[in-house]
Amino acid sequence: MRGTGTTCRLTSQVEENDNGGFINHIKATKMLRSAFLTILPLVGRFVLAQSPPSTPEVHPMLPTWKCTNSGGCIVQNTSVVLDFEYRDIHTISGSTSCKTGSASSLSKSSCPDAATCAKNCIIEPANYTAKGVSTSGSSLTMYHYVRQNGKLVSASPRVYLLNENTGKYVMMSLLNQELTVTVDLSTLPCGENGAFYLSEMVGDGSKNPSQYNVGGATLGNGYCDAQCQGYCCNEMDIVEANSQANVFTGHPCKGNNCDKGGCGYNPYAAGQRGFYGPGKTVDTNKPFTVVTQFVASGGRLTNINRKYIQDGRTINSGSITSCGSESGTGGLTGMGQALGRGMVLAASIWNDAAQNMAWLDSGNNGPCQSGQGSPSNIQSQHPDTHVVFSNIKWGDIGSTTK
Repeated sequence: MRGTGTTCRLTSQVEENDNGGFINHIKATKMLRSAFLTILPLVGRFVLAQSPPSTPEVHPMLPTWKCTNSGGCIVQNTSVVLDFEYRDIHTISGSTSCKTGSASSLSKSSCPDAATCAKNCIIEPANYTAKGVSTSGSSLTMYHYVRQNGKLVSASPRVYLLNENTGKYVMMSLLNQELTVTVDLSTLPCGENGAFYLSEMVGDGSKNPSQYNVGGATLGNGYCDAQCQGYCCNEMDIVEANSQANVFTGHPCKGNNCDKGGCGYNPYAAGQRGFYGPGKTVDTNKPFTVVTQFVASGGRLTNINRKYIQDGRTINSGSITSCGSESGTGGLTGMGQALGRGMVLAASIWNDAAQNMAWLDSGNNGPCQSGQGSPSNIQSQHPDTHVVFSNIKWGDIGSTTK
């Protein structure tokens, strides 16, 4: 999962998997900048106290497919929307920002309270290209770094899947279902993370702990995860990966008590040192398809299975069969209940100044060397780093790969 602040929360947990391997899952996660602003649901540049001009935000279209074994796959009218914090908010009278130096903090002079902020400030539609986000057909491409005024800067975008027909997030109900995505991680070096995951956000984006943020899903509002960024909610990390290592992890929550370390499966940590990476069984030099199956029995999640498809070959991988304390954080049962209720699909690209993504790809978790994944090294040596997610499908087990 991806946060956008600079404060890190470090958790450490040792987990056992079916193959007898152990994952020393030391996970440093950037804290999300706190939710903010009283911005009503809107479709473009919007003055809270006035009528909106005729310049709507255009969400990049990203068709996806919902599948059944009996009826095949049906294309969905879907797009991606940037998280709310990637939008510019400035004074009505000019270009003075209504934020302080922090992207999550409002200027006390412009926004001492909700009513004054509504009179003083407007919000601009997001510039997706400037934030490193583009789509082409069924492919979503996300760049970590972009050039602005001739200078390379960090964009590190995060987007959510939006139903264009309803203006709400797509709610994927995945208990006893599967989720499939094709990924290209070939340009992601040590320390970079292309993340594709599920969050139990509210479908209309309305739930948020702050009175200064009541905008809807069309503005990318209402983020939450198991690190309790925004607010606490169940999280299922489908892909957290670069070209050298990968892990999939469940993070169940019971109320505000979440399993922040999570129950994860990392092939390298499980002893499969030749399984994943450039030129290996799953060859990250080229795209491959990731299939995640949420197997249930009697309405209860029993295991989360992973397999890959590349060059016409199906490659079986690991399985998660337990997920922490059911009494404390909900365990695998709680994770299954969240999947049954429906979760929102999120995607991001990020790196980690505090731990250099060591919890993912260094030491027992991957082949990367200490310090190799520092953001400064990535920016200087791999300025073009980007991830591509494509051909997103979900539905009955076995239906998405026919």
